[in-house]
Amino acid sequence: MNENELDERKTKILNAIIRNYLETGEPVGSRTISKYTDLNLSSATIRNEMSDLEEMGYILQPHTSAGRIPSDKGYRFYVDNLIAEKDKEVSDMKEFVIEHTEKMEQVLQQVAKLLANNTNYTTMITAPQYHHNSLKFIQLSNVDDEHILAVVVLEGNLVKNKMIPIEEPIDNEHMLKLNMLLNTHLNGLSLDQINLGTIAVLKEKAGIHSKVISDVLDAVAEAISEDEDLEIYTSGATNILKYPELSDSQKAGELLDALEEKKQLVSLVTDNLSNEENGIQVYIGDESPIQTMKDCSVVTATYELGKGVKGTIGIIGPKRMDYENVMDNLKNLKSQLEGIFDKPKKE
Repeated sequence: MNENELDERKTKILNAIIRNYLETGEPVGSRTISKYTDLNLSSATIRNEMSDLEEMGYILQPHTSAGRIPSDKGYRFYVDNLIAEKDKEVSDMKEFVIEHTEKMEQVLQQVAKLLANNTNYTTMITAPQYHHNSLKFIQLSNVDDEHILAVVVLEGNLVKNKMIPIEEPIDNEHMLKLNMLLNTHLNGLSLDQINLGTIAVLKEKAGIHSKVISDVLDAVAEAISEDEDLEIYTSGATNILKYPELSDSQKAGELLDALEEKKQLVSLVTDNLSNEENGIQVYIGDESPIQTMKDCSVVTATYELGKGVKGTIGIIGPKRMDYENVMDNLKNLKSQLEGIFDKPKKE
């Protein structure tokens, strides 16, 4: 598709139609658009532009309504532009973080080391990540008779593509209905807000395609849960050997392996970041999501550098750790880190 075939006016009108449709689930008329855009155009001019957009295949007119709804081509244009626009926002935030700590890795390693020295326990810290935990948009499209592609756009405009096998082909009309159904019910929801009631309604309305709905929801859950390129820095791993209850060769070996490999730490970070309060979390023994840490206590805090840009600081020690000292250290470091990256707020 040649994106240049739409001028600025048509692009604004198409975006307004799609945004309005996503919010209401109702076909959109020219009068709604005249109130919705900053173009200050008459309804007649908007009607002409909408006719052009329909002729070009970006919007459709359901038989029962004077309003228009987006076609798959319209959705695709919207998603592609959304990606380009919002990727810039994410890269601007990343650039800002890098500018303020040219040696980010060294800063975080130093923080982990300082924390390990201050507490005599093992520490970990993750690089800040842009977290995308709610659903902004879904588009399903046919690939062949046995597969459809689900494009999942998350808040923060992270885009995930998931290939979904299907038992029988889905025609364009049913595909459009599935797109409308999913977007009307799921936009703006986080994973924990997509409850059994919502799923039941979606499946009922999807009828014979209810299995596709299940597979798409699995794809959404996977996209929201994925952690990409998670950098975790650790320090003071050998501090655990100072405590007799953890220095048993098998226990110590497993713990050191978990800290060395770091893959197991991802589940701890994910668990911590899914907590919306961003306060201090304490995992004692079996409460830890990491099996090899069942003889330890783990205390974590989330630091936040801007909307959705978060990282985790954690301390791992024996169950008899000095909790008060650990919490004080975490609070201080959380506030210092947030200070380092303090970004002036835009008015």
